[in-house]
Amino acid sequence: MKTTETPHNDGALAGLARFCYRRRRLVLLTWIVAVIAVAFAGFGYGAASDNDFSGGDSDSAKAQVLIEKHFPEQQGDTLTLAIKAEKGIDDPAARQKIEKVIADLDASPITGPVISPYQDEALVTKDRRIARTTIPLTDKDVEKTEVKPLVDTVTNASGDAVTLGLGGEKAEKAETPPQGPAEGIGVLTAAVILFIAFGSLVAMGLPIVTALMAIVGGIALTKLVGHLVPSPNFTVLVATMIGLGVGIDYALFILTRYKDSLQEGDAPESATVKAITTAGHAVLFAGTTVVIALLGLIAMGQKMMTGVAIGASVTVLVTMVAAVTLLPAFLGFTGHKINSLRPPRRTSRRQGADGVPSRERRTPAERWAGVVQRRPLVAAILAGAGLLVLAAPALSMRLSLPDASVQPHDRSSYTSYTIISEGFGPGYGAPLIFATEVDSKDADLRPVVEAVSKTEGIAYATPPRVSKDGQAAIFMAFPKTGYQDEATADLVHELRDDVLPKASGGEKVYVGGPNAGAIDFAEDTSSRLPLMIAVVIALSLLLLVALVRSVTIALQAAVMNLLSIGAAYGVLVAIVQWGWLGSALGFPTEMPVTTWVPMMMFPLLFGLSMDYEVFLISRVREEYERTGDTRVAVTRGLARTAKVITAAAAIMIAVFTTAVLGPDVAVKQIGLGMAIAVLVDATIIRMVLVPAVMELCGKANWWMPGRRAPKAVSTPQASVGEEARV
Repeated sequence: MKTTETPHNDGALAGLARFCYRRRRLVLLTWIVAVIAVAFAGFGYGAASDNDFSGGDSDSAKAQVLIEKHFPEQQGDTLTLAIKAEKGIDDPAARQKIEKVIADLDASPITGPVISPYQDEALVTKDRRIARTTIPLTDKDVEKTEVKPLVDTVTNASGDAVTLGLGGEKAEKAETPPQGPAEGIGVLTAAVILFIAFGSLVAMGLPIVTALMAIVGGIALTKLVGHLVPSPNFTVLVATMIGLGVGIDYALFILTRYKDSLQEGDAPESATVKAITTAGHAVLFAGTTVVIALLGLIAMGQKMMTGVAIGASVTVLVTMVAAVTLLPAFLGFTGHKINSLRPPRRTSRRQGADGVPSRERRTPAERWAGVVQRRPLVAAILAGAGLLVLAAPALSMRLSLPDASVQPHDRSSYTSYTIISEGFGPGYGAPLIFATEVDSKDADLRPVVEAVSKTEGIAYATPPRVSKDGQAAIFMAFPKTGYQDEATADLVHELRDDVLPKASGGEKVYVGGPNAGAIDFAEDTSSRLPLMIAVVIALSLLLLVALVRSVTIALQAAVMNLLSIGAAYGVLVAIVQWGWLGSALGFPTEMPVTTWVPMMMFPLLFGLSMDYEVFLISRVREEYERTGDTRVAVTRGLARTAKVITAAAAIMIAVFTTAVLGPDVAVKQIGLGMAIAVLVDATIIRMVLVPAVMELCGKANWWMPGRRAPKAVSTPQASVGEEARV
């Protein structure tokens, strides 16, 4: 094959690609040293996670401020020991076992004094079959590895007609196993897909190595950034998923363009420069879109989501830099050996029945584009209607945060929940804490407590307690319904809007506690979500218009992305909230969608959908500027990108689906939702709606204020089959 000289392309990207190719040893060494140094600093001295979702002007946030200021003794975390004895807790054998467990818990260095249910009748049901007690923790920041022995002690003691469970947030975290080999399975699946796509071990390995190096550096940087912008513990999981997906995909797109250039006769350095200045240019735009979409989370006004946005954006930025610097260096080492280590295959050119060589015959993607373009209106209507049907369940979406009631049924925390619910009511695990300012220690809150107690849906309320400084008072009330029940949220609104204003005599009484906080978080998210969507769409549209130089295509992309994300929301609601196939996918029971999942899904999926839009439309744009024919441009653009977009989508789906294998129900939800969205986007959107709508729009696709659409070139064009190499 004849090679061409290295082109002297102008521009920063061309210069960067040429430098990384020629100084490949220096670039690789710099990356290795930098990743090791950042990993040492990040994983050794990174900031601790901050899972606090409170804050703002909500009732629960104001109640928490009063409690922290005037009741510092209330700040410690607690665990709840739930006991169920079939023969009653006074049975000698049962009592011996129960007292031993309580003694073991009391003797732990991380627990405070434990009150035995045998010392307090209020902790035992009337039939004396069920009892409970509270285990205070001495340290607010106790590690889950320290709590796990307590969970094991309780779990191992169950048996012989006595069932024990240990509940509480710390217990739930302690017994939740690590994510395990999920990411490893995702990488292995990605390797298989890449090998099928490229047929070469060398070509398969480059995207994976590039992505893994970028992810290690990105996650370590995220932990360091946590000192400035705290983030929750699921940030690393989200950043790993998105970083692995986009990291492999970005390298895949560049590597595909590099191989195409080699086949066209370019020298390795020339092919590298061409790949970076074309596919690399698209990668930078696509990655910037993902970052902009992620930063849209800042519009939510939640410090927790701001931390996730910053942390995940850092990882995406590192993958972008790796794609345009580290990958060109790797290509400098491989050169023409990019196809090395491939299985033997027949190289003879087969002919069809018409005598035309197979490589000159139209590809399946071209033939499919022709089918869609012959009936564009029908295709667009059917695809759009299908997406709307999938999205319909999203109209009934409910948001909440997971608690013990939605955990796997073999967990000690779930056992504790069921025992407590049976003996003391499902609302015992969802207490409401009322807080208000008072003038003195003699303040009378009895009218308020009585009004709350008589409210329909309240099981009982505790007597009020005034702070030592006489400036605040609190009491608790237990609803008859559980943490996840919609009736509990309705009860909180009734108390705030009707009961408390009438009973307090004009004094403001705030409803707080974890239950009310979760309700406020969900409602705050729902109210701010439209603003975030508007910000993300507006910024992404500006970026896409700058890339493809078409307002029409940018608007098409925004609408189609909204349709695919809506479909993902709908399917997620049907599976998680309605329970369709939920048990088969590892969800223990029907549950509301986790509050932060939809607001995380939108920017991530909008950014990823724009990735595919950028790679497809940038190729279509190239063809249109050569031919001036929209139909030909769409056909060739789809044909040239179908294989690589399919492979990229398959990798994304594999990476996100592996999250379903993990133990965390919230992470399972976001992984499932994103996998569904990518599947919809790579099939219905890219293969049906895009060619159909562009066919319907015709010349209007390229409308841009103040600019005329380019005319068709007069030079003879090769056949579609000859030009459309995938």
